[in-house]
Amino acid sequence: MATAKEQSINALRGRPLGRILVKMGKLTREQVHQALDVQKERGGPLGEILVDLGFIDNDTRSLALAYQAGMEFVDLNTLNIPDEVIRQIPAQMANSYKIIPIEHDPASNHLVIAMASPDNFRATDDLRTLMGFSVTAKVADADAIDNALLKHYDVEPESISDLINEVAGDDTLAALENRGESIDLDTIKEMADSNPVKRLVNMVLLEAIRNRASDIHFEPFEDEFKMRYRIDGVLYEMLPPPRSIAVALASRIKVMSNLDIAERRLPQDGRIELIVNQNPVDLRVAVLPTMFGESVVMRVLDRSNVQLDLERLGLREDDLRLLRQLIRKPHGIILVTGPTGSGKTTTLYAALNELNSIETKILTSEDPVEYDIDGLIQCQINEDVGLTFARCLRSFLRQDPDIVLVGEMRDLETAQISVQASLTGHLVFSTLHTNDAPSSIARLLDLGLQSFLITATLEAIVAQRLVRKICPHCKIEFTPTEEMLMELGLTSEDTAGRVLYTGKGCDYCRGTGYSGRIAIYEILLLDDEIRDLIMKHASSGALREAARKRGMRTLRESGLLAIYDGLTTIEEVVSQTISEEED
Repeated sequence: MATAKEQSINALRGRPLGRILVKMGKLTREQVHQALDVQKERGGPLGEILVDLGFIDNDTRSLALAYQAGMEFVDLNTLNIPDEVIRQIPAQMANSYKIIPIEHDPASNHLVIAMASPDNFRATDDLRTLMGFSVTAKVADADAIDNALLKHYDVEPESISDLINEVAGDDTLAALENRGESIDLDTIKEMADSNPVKRLVNMVLLEAIRNRASDIHFEPFEDEFKMRYRIDGVLYEMLPPPRSIAVALASRIKVMSNLDIAERRLPQDGRIELIVNQNPVDLRVAVLPTMFGESVVMRVLDRSNVQLDLERLGLREDDLRLLRQLIRKPHGIILVTGPTGSGKTTTLYAALNELNSIETKILTSEDPVEYDIDGLIQCQINEDVGLTFARCLRSFLRQDPDIVLVGEMRDLETAQISVQASLTGHLVFSTLHTNDAPSSIARLLDLGLQSFLITATLEAIVAQRLVRKICPHCKIEFTPTEEMLMELGLTSEDTAGRVLYTGKGCDYCRGTGYSGRIAIYEILLLDDEIRDLIMKHASSGALREAARKRGMRTLRESGLLAIYDGLTTIEEVVSQTISEEED
């Protein structure tokens, strides 16, 4: 049964702020009308205006806003919060969300927090997802929250190494060492819900997002447990946690992504959705059983970090102009090709984002859907139930689309339906896994597509690679050696008068000399001569030579221009491209 205080709060929930303050006896109706007149003139929240007019103080405003949200107001200055309650939330998280834990019930894992803003729903949602608490929120004065943060968390910020040391000293977790399959389900649940494990996973995720990592790897081996981040395409090893917590870490991540913690023999895929620093972040989770336990990889899809804009991909002006002409064709097929992790999906999303308008119907079939974009009808492939690219694409044609994205041309059936869609007046985007643009033709023929269908529908092939950008904070001039130039097929005469750069390494780039990546492109347009060569089944080399004569810039040549522009280094271009002689 509700207490008198709860009944009073419920009676005021959702009422106008002025009426609540009158009910509380803090304002007269005349003062409310006066404040409303001021609000009409200058705008702004009514609560702030009432404080500015001197009618109420900040504490009274906070109390009224709490009642309006149906939440209890708490005076932090009168509370003595135990250290074990404060330890439930890491300092980084408390400061980021502006919250203070004030009560915790270990039996039910129920946490009571105080927050300055009654509508800070993201804090409560992320505490449930990341830390596994059931949460009750109360409202406190903003200044009191700041003072409490300084009082309880004004220490050196907790680091991953601190948490790993704490976990290593936990006897209960250490007892899991070498237990293997003998660990019962109740023990796994208990370990996954232990506070040190929750805080460690939370810290690893926040650190990865802050460092702009694209993937987080948790890898069990016979005698060790590795933790690695992939940043700008390169893996970096972090301080390894003790081998004994491998099961607990994997289980915690599975709980967060709604996977079956009892199933440790089969691969599982899941997803975690978070809000970090006011930005939506999706984590795609892949769990793989191995000889020594479950390997977990989390793909970080930070929507604030992705560049869904053609102008920000690294395209040179002439390539950008050409690509914009291509994506506005009324029909045909445009392929984007490159190995896994070369940015194909980002390029396609950027193109679709530019074409996305109320007059255009765009359908996509993806495996998986990486970013949900307003205005696009996106379909997730699920081969387990028979929803393949081919079946999805066949249904698309009955949905009256203008533009269709096929995530990948994996087989002849998908390729044939893509051709059919193109021939019936649709613009089709898709991807292939090939080394460069000319070899994509051989791949399509290898799938079984007839050459006359390729020439009738294919408009262009865009090959791409990602190269790391030189860090702007430690960029210095650089003179390459003869050996380095030889790797690019250059001589010192070729670079005479040009200034090349490298990064010497700094704190900003973690000593690597690189920060971020850009794409380099090779765009093959199909004209009559190229189509004749395809009909004659010409080699990839012959197609490349003909395309270069007609103005195509190869990946290696695009990389050279990026070096000359001071954007990347010789090592990066050599590692990501091959010379024409090697092909």
